[in-house]
Amino acid sequence: MAVISVEELATRIGRGDDLVICDVRFDLSDHDRGRRSYKAAHIAGARFIDLHHELAVHDGSSPTGGGRHPLPTTQRFAEVLERNGIEPSSYVVAYDDAGGAVAARLWWMLRSIGHQRVAVLDGGYPAWVLAGQHVEADTPAVNKSTYEVPPHWSGVVTADEVVAAIDSGRTVVDSRAEARYRGDTEPLDPQAGHVPGAFNLFHGGNLGEDGLHRPVAELRGRLNSVGLGQQPIFYCGSGVTACHNLLVMSMLGIADPGDALLYPGSWSEWSRDDQRPVATGDAP
Repeated sequence: MAVISVEELATRIGRGDDLVICDVRFDLSDHDRGRRSYKAAHIAGARFIDLHHELAVHDGSSPTGGGRHPLPTTQRFAEVLERNGIEPSSYVVAYDDAGGAVAARLWWMLRSIGHQRVAVLDGGYPAWVLAGQHVEADTPAVNKSTYEVPPHWSGVVTADEVVAAIDSGRTVVDSRAEARYRGDTEPLDPQAGHVPGAFNLFHGGNLGEDGLHRPVAELRGRLNSVGLGQQPIFYCGSGVTACHNLLVMSMLGIADPGDALLYPGSWSEWSRDDQRPVATGDAP
């Protein structure tokens, strides 16, 4: 199950079980806002996990290249899991206040190391509050766990592998908003535009006006509109929101990280290399 409803999560909290809830709220323009929001109120029992400092590294140690949010080693990720009491058998539910666009990064990282029982809360924290569910400000006591991880991430590709994929006719999908894809604007990175040959499928289009995921039939239609083919590659600005499109792939039954791949460096890495080509406009 890639996505869980507010109602089902509330029921699971009541049962206890081996549930671990993770608050992954994050604001790119204010990196501490998520932690402040968590301290003010969060779903009961939730642990806070920081995207910028725990789901990414900035000291050059990433095994998957550069970009704005490079992946840590799987060993460093294991330390995050252990601090938060997450075990291989835990049922992890991640939430944010961005429609799942940030929580999906934790979801994908867990799936990439082979963790099966993980879901994103549909509608996130806003849906939880809107439903009148209980929140609290107390930080839960956590017993440290042990988590053995594989030595490498699965389902990742490099910039050169993106080029090779396009040259061979495979589908590459840019998950950013349309204006950034076209190159109309670029608020964050050195160059505006997109990887030549990449199609655009804005991750925000996966959600309805109510902030919940669209029906599966609509999601399938969106993804089929770019002709996914075998092992499509997804990227975004920094390897975060592309995970939301990968989450939707899992909702449609394409659940193995090897079946749909992530380019973690994404546009923030690609656009820093003057030798890499850049395309603009609506066309791939």
